[in-house]
Amino acid sequence: MIDTVAITARFEALSRFLDERGRRLFAASEARAAGWGGVAAVSQATGIARSTIGRGLADLRAGAVRLGNRVRRAGGGGKSAIETQPGLLEALDELVQSSIRGDPEAALLWVSKSQRHLSAGLAERGFVAGQKLVGRLLGRLGFSLQANAKTREGASHPDGNAQFEHINAEVTAFRAAGEPAISVDTKKKELVGDFKNGGRELRPKGQPEPVRVHDFVIPELGKAVPYGVYDIAANAGWVNLGINHDTAAFAVESIRRWWYELGAARYPAATRLLINADCGGSNGARLRLWKRELQVLADELGISITVCRLPPGTSKWNSGSQYE
Repeated sequence: MIDTVAITARFEALSRFLDERGRRLFAASEARAAGWGGVAAVSQATGIARSTIGRGLADLRAGAVRLGNRVRRAGGGGKSAIETQPGLLEALDELVQSSIRGDPEAALLWVSKSQRHLSAGLAERGFVAGQKLVGRLLGRLGFSLQANAKTREGASHPDGNAQFEHINAEVTAFRAAGEPAISVDTKKKELVGDFKNGGRELRPKGQPEPVRVHDFVIPELGKAVPYGVYDIAANAGWVNLGINHDTAAFAVESIRRWWYELGAARYPAATRLLINADCGGSNGARLRLWKRELQVLADELGISITVCRLPPGTSKWNSGSQYE
C-alpha cells in the first residue's frame, strides 16, 4: 500500500524550494518509486495533475536533462504578435522611417514619434499593438533608449511636420518609380595649408607635426569648398571640391558632374530628378542664379528637376549633410 501521507509530507517540505520543473520531477520520482498506482496516488497526495506527472516520467526516462536549463519546453506560450498579425513589423518600420533623427540612410529625418503615436498609427492600418508591444518591436528594428542630445531648436512652424512628410512622400514616390532622388549641401569649408586639425597620427615620440600658430587663410592656397551630393536610393555620397567660392553656379556644376560621373549610369532611363536642399547657402531658395543654372541643367539633360526645401533651421536633418 502506498503511503500518501509520507509523500505529502515530503512534498510540503520541498515544494517552496522547487520550480515548476523540479516539482514535476519530484512527483514523477515518487510515482515511479511507488510502482503500480503511483501516478494516481502522488497526484492525490500533492495536487499535481496526472498529465504533469506523466511529463515528469518522460523527462526521467530521457535522463531528466532533455530540457537543459529551461523549465519548460521551447515553444510554449501564445504566438507572437508578428505571427498573428502578418505585416505588423513592416508597417511599424514604414511609420518609423518618417520619424528617425540623425540617420543619413532614411529618406526623412526630422519627426520623433512617441510609442503612443506609433500605436495609434498602427491602429489606423488595422493592427492591434499597444505601447509596450511597439517598444519591443522597435527593439527588434534596432532602436534603443538613448541619452540626452542637443536637439532643442526653439519655436517651430506648425506646418513643419507636414513639410517633412511631404518631402518623405516625394522621395518615396521617386524611388518607387526608379527615378533619382538626391540630397545636396555644402560641407564645412576648410583652410588649405599646414593648419592644426583635430585627430592624431602615429609619429616618433617628441616629434609632432609642426603647424601654424594662427589660422589665417593663405591667399595663394585659399579654402577648400566641399559640395556633397548624396544618392538616397544608392546610399552613396559624392563630393565635388572647389577651391575658391561657394556660389550657385558651383553648386549646380557639382550636381552636373555627379550626374555625368555616377547618376547617368545608375539611372539610364531617368526622366525626373528630385533634389532635397536647405533654404540657404549656394543653393538657397531665393537665389535666382541657382534657379537659372538648374533650368540650364534641366535643358541640357532633357529631364525635369524638382527641388524640395527643408525648413530654416533644420539643415542638420538633411541627409546630404550628414555622411562623411
